[in-house]
Amino acid sequence: MFITQLVLKNWRNFRSVDVALRDRAFLVGPNACGKSNFLDVFRFLRDIAKRGGGFQSAVHDRGGVSKIRCLAARQEPDVEIEISLAETPDAEVVWKYAIGFHQQTSGKRLPLLRYEKIWQRSKLIVDRPNEDDKKDLLRLTQTHLEQISANESFRDVADFLDKVLYLHLVPQLLKNPDAFSGPGIPGDPFGKNFLERVARAPEKTRKSRLKKIETVLRKAAPQLRQLCDVKDESGFPHLEAIYEHWRPKGAKQREDQFSDGTLRLIALFWSLLEGDSLLLLEEPELSLNAAIVRLLPAIFYRLQKKKNRQIMLSTHSVDLLSDEGIEAEQVLLLIPESEGTRIQVASERQDVKGLLESGFTIAEAVMPIAKPNFQGMLFEI
Repeated sequence: MFITQLVLKNWRNFRSVDVALRDRAFLVGPNACGKSNFLDVFRFLRDIAKRGGGFQSAVHDRGGVSKIRCLAARQEPDVEIEISLAETPDAEVVWKYAIGFHQQTSGKRLPLLRYEKIWQRSKLIVDRPNEDDKKDLLRLTQTHLEQISANESFRDVADFLDKVLYLHLVPQLLKNPDAFSGPGIPGDPFGKNFLERVARAPEKTRKSRLKKIETVLRKAAPQLRQLCDVKDESGFPHLEAIYEHWRPKGAKQREDQFSDGTLRLIALFWSLLEGDSLLLLEEPELSLNAAIVRLLPAIFYRLQKKKNRQIMLSTHSVDLLSDEGIEAEQVLLLIPESEGTRIQVASERQDVKGLLESGFTIAEAVMPIAKPNFQGMLFEI
């Protein structure tokens, strides 16, 4: 399934958003405009739906309702999220899920549902608060989305959200795991447990994916060959490859000797091959050569079409956006304003349309809009 429409009210940077989404969404804007917070909407819904998660945990992990609610909301206490789901970006909406919540005004100040609504096609099948909720307000501390006993009629929505995958691999977590002890972050967004994730895949699947990744990696690192997974004496998983050099047989290296860019590419390609759920990527261009970055959109397109999956990513890269296959309908411009960040689809702007019709690339058309205003900064420093 695909998320075809997103409506937000008072979520983080966003006072009000109503935007259509395609099979790919490229989020473009200056620093601190809300690109990560936009992606976090889908992580938040995933954290509600996943086993062992839930509404209370999802809010708590983000610092509470007060940290989630837009600062520009002022007298409006509710945070609202609504998504529409369809089998393809252009198909009829099959499901719609909407949630509104606020913070309890007294007592334990728990997050409470203001409403939870679910439509199957045009039929409203869940409408909370219902009569049972009104008799016991504590029921509003949980969503039906997270409850197996309550989500049977719309479990397709819960299963879809539970599988949402987010990746922003931090190579140092793999290279120096002992330096980052302690409990992991829910959902492992920075890839601390990436090696265990690889090891959990069935052997045949694991070998097939690593072989495909090796084939692509050799375009970026021609000396690399025989990428595989191994375990050390204590049973801990590792990635290993041979790097060819002046010695006849080359030398074996493990992940702690790989470059940051190599590790990020491995994790990126593994995530693309791993499933067919919504994939969220944070600045995939980091640590990568510009020539490789220019190829990423084509690689994404080829792999996501095979799995019929949706990808949303944030980027600051002109090289990544220079791909001719990126459509203006797939680019979301995040424009910070005094009352929060506004989102505009690039194809809806006349200045962007004019530049594209004149032969400019999407990068040339949108990046000047997205760049921060540095006027006077050097003098202030």
